[in-house]
Amino acid sequence: MKKETILIVDDIETNLDILNEILGYDYDIMVALDGKSALKLAQEYHPDLILLDIMMPEMDGYEVCKALKANPYTANIPVIFNTARTDEDSIEKAYTIGGIDYICKPFKPKEIKVRVEIQLRMKRALKELEKSKRQLALLASLDPLTKLYNRRYFIIYSNNIVSNAKKRNIPISVVMFDLDNFKQINDTYGHSVGDDVLIEIANMLKGLSTKDEIICRYGGEEFAVLLKNSTIEETKEFANELKERMNSLKIPTKSGTIGVTASIGISAVDLEKEDSIEDALNRADSAMYKVKHTTKNDIKVQI
Repeated sequence: MKKETILIVDDIETNLDILNEILGYDYDIMVALDGKSALKLAQEYHPDLILLDIMMPEMDGYEVCKALKANPYTANIPVIFNTARTDEDSIEKAYTIGGIDYICKPFKPKEIKVRVEIQLRMKRALKELEKSKRQLALLASLDPLTKLYNRRYFIIYSNNIVSNAKKRNIPISVVMFDLDNFKQINDTYGHSVGDDVLIEIANMLKGLSTKDEIICRYGGEEFAVLLKNSTIEETKEFANELKERMNSLKIPTKSGTIGVTASIGISAVDLEKEDSIEDALNRADSAMYKVKHTTKNDIKVQI
């Protein structure tokens, strides 16, 4: 397991040696003899914690801490001040400008180890909390079966894209499609096979899409795709490719392979009149259902 990194800043080399002796076995240690060097190392290596002396020439520890907290890249690195100053004003100032703890000299090895470990443990806990929050946010944005975006997140994400596209006049189009006769698949083979079909369709979509397409399971057997920087003609090409890949799919089941087709609707966002994706989705949805209730396995555009 990789050791955590501590940057020790002190203009007296003896102090650096003492702290390195106390902490060097458990952590990777970097040292700086002045404030400017400390800021450069913090920016370049982003240590897990900084032990910072206050009384240094040219740039004292308070100034270094202020600079660290003013830089978004280093602002979250915890800073423990270590100093011979023990008056209340110095201690209060250290906490006020962003220090997270305060160690007085002369150094007490056990105290230093405990205080450092407490702050790093807190940082680890916060990192795990942030990771959990990101995972929860991701789970909330995905359809649990297909692992595509769900309808709610797709609309939020798409509306942000539309907002940016309006500023830059970049065309946005949408494709909606619904699997033909999907109820018959569920009734004939069972819902578990129906789920397998949906997963295969999702995987096919993932293989077809690029960074310019946002894909989602819109609901049931219905899917939606937003195409960034795509005209209606370019979107029709995408839909034709989608139709061809759909028609060539052979999904294995215990009872043999299943073929699927889809009814596909296309529309575009009117960037002059529309501020969201909803109207374009409604038009694509309407076009899709016209196909579904007539020929099936076809594409229709509705502007």
